[in-house]
Amino acid sequence: MLDLETTGGNAVHDRITEIAAVRMEHGREVARWSTLVNPGVRIPPFIQNLTGITDAMVEDAPAFADVAETLLAMLEGAVLVAHNVRFDHGFLLNELARLDIALKVRTLCTVRLSRKLYPQHKGHGLDAILRRHGLHTQSRHRAMGDVEVVLAWLNIAAQELGTLTLQREATALLQGSASLPPNLETSVSDIPDSPGVYLFYGENPLPLYIGKSINMRTRVMSHFQSASKVAREMRILQEIRRVEWRPTAGELGALLLESRLVKELQPVYNRQLRLERQLLAWKLKHDPAASPLVVLTRMDEVTPQDFKHLYGTYRSKRQAVEALQCLVQMHQLCPRAVGLESGKGACFAHQIGRCKGICADHETPGSHYLRLQMALAQHKLHTWPHPGPIGIREQHATTGRTEIHVFDQWCHLATVQDEAELAEALSTGYSLAFDLDTYRLLHKRLGEAQGHERTLMQLGATELLKTTSRHARM
Repeated sequence: MLDLETTGGNAVHDRITEIAAVRMEHGREVARWSTLVNPGVRIPPFIQNLTGITDAMVEDAPAFADVAETLLAMLEGAVLVAHNVRFDHGFLLNELARLDIALKVRTLCTVRLSRKLYPQHKGHGLDAILRRHGLHTQSRHRAMGDVEVVLAWLNIAAQELGTLTLQREATALLQGSASLPPNLETSVSDIPDSPGVYLFYGENPLPLYIGKSINMRTRVMSHFQSASKVAREMRILQEIRRVEWRPTAGELGALLLESRLVKELQPVYNRQLRLERQLLAWKLKHDPAASPLVVLTRMDEVTPQDFKHLYGTYRSKRQAVEALQCLVQMHQLCPRAVGLESGKGACFAHQIGRCKGICADHETPGSHYLRLQMALAQHKLHTWPHPGPIGIREQHATTGRTEIHVFDQWCHLATVQDEAELAEALSTGYSLAFDLDTYRLLHKRLGEAQGHERTLMQLGATELLKTTSRHARM
């Protein structure tokens, strides 16, 4: 039985301030040990108020390195049992890893054990257990005090439910699910091992995190198993209560659905994907003598016909300007001609030999324009290669689920499963919303799908609509 007090909840960055352990063998206590630990960092005031452990109390305490040997002796050959064991286990893993020591120990979570033994109750934290069973302690949030609460509760559970029941449920947890979050209400075995999107929920109606995978069950378990090493996964593990999932026919459908749901639901732990920024691109003017030769354009202001004049997609003006500056320097273009600087006469870059001199009449506008086109070529946005909308068909071999993803002008219009949904998607007036991730994903997918008629299909005409809907029913 073990409990830790720490400077915070991040097992990667925070440190241990107190350790308590009681070793049990064959139902009897054989060893008891506790110590304060100098964390080497300041203890936040909130934590000092919660635990009663102050900076002054740990000033002369041993460092973790000095007590690691004693701790490992207590754990030798034992099962590490703790209330929300992933928290304590994660801290021990990281502290020992700093000493180049690998911790190999089985774990048992008494929060999950309480849920198995007393499913009629909602709360399974230590405070809930104290109230539920009429237990009392003067040392709540101190390591040995919390260990003693758990020991007292286990004795009560053995008396109320029987020792055999307690052993049976503990053994079941040890054998199959010790790595699961302590408050998880969803049975992991119910999560499909097929493509789709999974959503993690805490106590609030909005999701904590949204992810996608070609095997949802395996991916969900990987989140839980990496919690001891990844701070974000540990925070999710502590908050998660249930998992929901939405199956798809394949990886493309999962990627598209994940992108849409993240933008709609704004989960707190999808920081990168949830940020919706207006994309920008450089638009090259037709006239080689124009000034400036390129202008920064918002993607929501361009038409599909403009794509052949657009280069790059950027999430900010700063990113776009830095990219253009890099091209100008690399190809000895004129920063004044492209609009990166103002003024008349020879630019500074020409004066130091880094511009071939269109600004000083040493290069013709046509020659400079051609070099600019060549420099921009690798960043050119591809024009839509089809006369109208297309459908990309996915079918999962095991589940039989079939979906057709409808696109036009690089934009995702809909994902449909039958003829009625397809007809509605094509007949209803739709607005195009350009998304950089969708563009990149679709550009790659179209290259892979060329020549595969059962995968890629033109849409719009009645005959093609019938052909496509027939595939969707297969």
